[in-house]
Formats: sequence, C-alpha cells, structure tokens
Amino acid sequence: MPEAPTAKAAPACGYAPGAHAEALEFIEHVTANAGQVQRRVLGEILAQNAPAEYLRRYGIPGSPDVVDAFRRLVPLVTYEGLQPDILRIANGDTSPILSGKPISEFLTSSGTSGGERKLMPTIADEMNRRSMLYSLLVPVMSQSVPGLDKGKAMYLLFVKAESRTPGGLAARPVLTSYYRSRQFLDRPRDPYTAYTSPDEAILCVDSYQSMYAQLLCGLVHRADVLRVGAVFASGFLRAIHFLEKHWPRLCRDIRTGELDAEITDRSVRDAVGRVLRGADPALADAIEDECARASWEGIIRRLWPRTKYIDVIVTGTMSQYIPTLEFYGGGLPLTCTMYASSECYFGLNLNPMCKPSDVAYTLIPTMCYYEFLPVHCSNANAEISHRDLVDLVDVKLGHEYELVVTTYSGLYRYRVGDVLRVAGFKNKAPMFSFVRRQNVALSVDSDKTDETELHAAMSGAVQHLAPFGASLVEYTSYADATTIPGHYVLFWELRAGSTAVPASVFEECCLSVEEALNSVYRQGRACDRSIGPLEIRVVAEGTFDKLMDYALSRGASINQYKAPRCVRPGPVVELLDARVQGRYFSPKCPKWSPGNKQWNKSNDLVSNGNGA
Repeated sequence: MPEAPTAKAAPACGYAPGAHAEALEFIEHVTANAGQVQRRVLGEILAQNAPAEYLRRYGIPGSPDVVDAFRRLVPLVTYEGLQPDILRIANGDTSPILSGKPISEFLTSSGTSGGERKLMPTIADEMNRRSMLYSLLVPVMSQSVPGLDKGKAMYLLFVKAESRTPGGLAARPVLTSYYRSRQFLDRPRDPYTAYTSPDEAILCVDSYQSMYAQLLCGLVHRADVLRVGAVFASGFLRAIHFLEKHWPRLCRDIRTGELDAEITDRSVRDAVGRVLRGADPALADAIEDECARASWEGIIRRLWPRTKYIDVIVTGTMSQYIPTLEFYGGGLPLTCTMYASSECYFGLNLNPMCKPSDVAYTLIPTMCYYEFLPVHCSNANAEISHRDLVDLVDVKLGHEYELVVTTYSGLYRYRVGDVLRVAGFKNKAPMFSFVRRQNVALSVDSDKTDETELHAAMSGAVQHLAPFGASLVEYTSYADATTIPGHYVLFWELRAGSTAVPASVFEECCLSVEEALNSVYRQGRACDRSIGPLEIRVVAEGTFDKLMDYALSRGASINQYKAPRCVRPGPVVELLDARVQGRYFSPKCPKWSPGNKQWNKSNDLVSNGNGA
C-alpha cells in the first residue's frame, strides 16, 4: 500500500486546473488509510521534536520505539500543566522546551480556569497545514454547489487585539495570525478566491471602519455575490445589525461615489475607492428600496439575490443564533464548513449543505495526532489515565469523547476541552458532531464563562445590596441571542430588605459582574463590541420554587434537584421571564485594554498592547 501523502504547503483557497479532483482524492486517501497516516504523523512529530525538553523528561527520544514509548509514558495534560513551560518561552527562553523547531508566535485561545487567555505555542510550519485545510473547502463545497467560480464571496473577516510577550513573540488570535500571513495575503488570485472585501479592510485595526468598508464593498458587488458569511454566527449577525443602523450612509456613499469622511484609514480609503469607481444612483436606489421596508425578513436574499448559502459556524453555543439567521436569510442554507481551534486545525464537514443539527466534522488525519478520552472517564472522580485513551480509528459510533491532541508545535496529549460525539465514518476516519465545551456555562461569541467564574463574579456583585438589607436567594443565567449582539442575562430572586434597592444599584451590580469576568469577555464588550451589556432580571419571590416544581413534573428527583446555574432558551426561560419584576443593564463597558496582564500563576508575563 502506498504511503499516505504528507500535508504540504498549499496556497489558501488557491486552485490550479484539476486541483479540485486532487484535493478530493487527498481526502479519500487519508481517510481510507487513517490508522497508518496517524501512526506516521505521530512518528514525524516525535522525530521533529526529539530535542524538546518536554519529551526528554519522559525518556522518549532514547527509546528504541519512540511511538510505543510515547503511548506508554506521556501523560494527559491540561493548559495549567503546561503553563510553566509556556511562560518560560514567553519570557524569552529560546531553548527547545516543547518543540524541536523555534516557536514563531503564540496563538491566544479563550479562557483558562482563571479566566484569561491561554497562550498556545505554534511554529512557522503550522501555517502551511492550516492553509492546506483551507484549500480543501471549495473542492468539497463545489460538489454540492456548482458554479462558485462565477461570482464573489462576501466574507466579513476581522483582526483582533494582539500583543507581545516579554520575549518578543507575537501573541494574537489564530485568525488574526492567518489573515496577516503570506499564505493569505499572497494567495493566488483565481475565481474561487474572489472576495468582496479588500485585504486592507480586513486588516484595518478599527472595527468600525473595517465593518463599514467591508459592507460597502459587499453592497457595491451586490450582483456578483454567490455566498456570504463570517467565522461565527454571532459575528455575521453583528454585521446585519450594523447594516440596519448605517444603510442610509452606505447608500449615500454609493449614490455619490464618495466614501464617508469618518473612514480615515488611508489604506482602506484607497482600497474602497478602487471598488466604488464613481457614483451609482441606480444601485443606491435598489439597496434603499430593500432596506427601507418595514420588515427585514429575508434581507440577505433581497440584497444579494444570487446568494446560495450563508457560511457561518452554528454548532455548539452558536446554535442559539439559528432562528435569527433563518429570519434574515429567508430560507438560505446555513453551512458549517470547518472545525478548528487555536491548538490546531482539525477537519471538515464533508456534507456542508446538511441541516445545522446534522453537522459532523471529519478529522483529517494529517493535521495532528488524535486521541479520545471517553466522556465517562473524563467525568469520573477517579484519576484519569492515558491508558483510558482511544485512537482515532477505534472510536465507537454514538459514543462521546473529549478530544486530546498531539501537535507538531509541541502539545502532547493535550486535552482540548471539546466534547464530540461519533456520528459516522468517512472510510476509516470518524465523523464527529460537536456536543459542547467542557465546563462552559455561558457564551455568546468567542467568550467562555464557566459556573465557577460566574459564581465568583456574582458573589462580589451582591455585596452592593447589603446596605439596603436585601440578599440573594437564588440565581441562574442565560445567554440571550435574541438581541444583536447577544448578552448575558442573570435571573435574581431576592429577599427584600427594609429599604427598596434603587435601579442605579442594580446597574452597579451588572457592571460589577462584568468587571469580574475574564478578559475575553471584557474585550468582547469594550473593544470588539461583540457582546451586549449584561442584564439582571429580578424575578418575584417563589420563582425558583416554581422552577423546581417544573423540573419535578418532568421527572427530576426531589432528593437530587438543585437549581441550574445556566438555562437554555425554551420553557424554563419562559417561566422565568413571566415572573420578571425589573430589568437592569450595565451602564457602561467594563475596563479592558490590550495591555492587561495575561493570566499566569507567577504574574510575570506582561502583555504589551499594540492595538487590534
């Protein structure tokens, strides 16, 4: 049997003649030989990283069979377990600690147990693997949707805040890293990479100017747009909300052929000027006719009539946005194409036109070495052992697992925290449905807040009630996706004191909770504006008794019942909302700056902010 091909550097989304067939053949081959490919990938990782101190601690490089030694000796690890090594690298230690190749930058991932961003080490070669996975997207999609080379894609893409570690390495989100890379900026121009957004608009550090410019260009190219999207559903809906607010100004620009004076970034002005190409009153009138209607139902179809689908992530916590997307999309299919994280890019949805509830991702065996921890093990009180791990080709249909990866960049048996369910197989490679993030209670965008963090934030906020003799009886939380942007809601049942609590005090409570949440949340509120103001809804006395009665009527045990700390849209939220007596919102954004200290136990890693 021929050896499975190695993932090579490939231009992001660039296709020479016949490349679609070559890409599909690659997928077929690596999934048919998933076991052999995985063993080879692990061997490559261990050989490349043989100088790494981390592997030498366990005696791996000196073993006659390094693959077997790895399986026997290397333990499972979480971010907290790697943090001392990561801090050494961040503070300037250039010795081979985790990787045999130099760490090129850190990718900032959301929340540790302490609430701050994780720093994921990566190497320069990893960008080629990410680009290779991107290069498979259009060949897969073109099987279901032909003719994607006959128009443009209106993808709304943005960079986020980045910083420098004391050792001088960049620390930034994985997509910001990708959009600034040569693989993206120097991608071959062909019909499948015709985007409406100029690169200058995507890379603009000002989120308002970036959004304005990208939407304006998308409207100018209205007749050519075949697909629209963003990374997350929440981000795409923020763009629609922005359009609802600013369409008169955008129409004026198209009508006059002059870009709004508030767009001051010179590179953006020059790039958008090349797109506008003079006044177009007829186009402005057509857009105005659609936007001025009383209802925005189906606005995507109406503004971009050739659009075939909306490409956004709507799995996991993003599923809460599906009804709103369907309202604006007017029946357009919602596609989820890729599964990736800051730790590594993983796989593709090989049936991208399926319903969101049926999305399953096929993990590409060349991306990293995969192992899986059965959920019954990860939830058990007993000590978790690497002996509980299951290989990629040995997972069972219908079973749930926590994803564990070993990467070329120097993560070894790293617990990603994603819980996946085996939904089927592509040849020998399993297809996984995303179930949830471990321990995440609330999320509306890229933020992740767990119950422990929320409880700590709540405990501080309720102290504002003490001067009035009021106290908190019970609470729960809810991520409200009916607003744009989405926001956190806290349902509070109080025991009243002798003095009524003023509205301003409840507003202080809202802000106090926000100030105590992690920097990812606060950045979403204060900088990205991807999260709306936190809301407290005070409910009538006895509400949580009613909630317990409802749970018992549904079969819960009275001996084991406890109030949920997070609830989902549906009957429970309806019950709570029916008993709301007051609603209060955070009066301003919490403090945040890219100069905040990154979370670490020694408090010696300072993030020197240099903007978004």
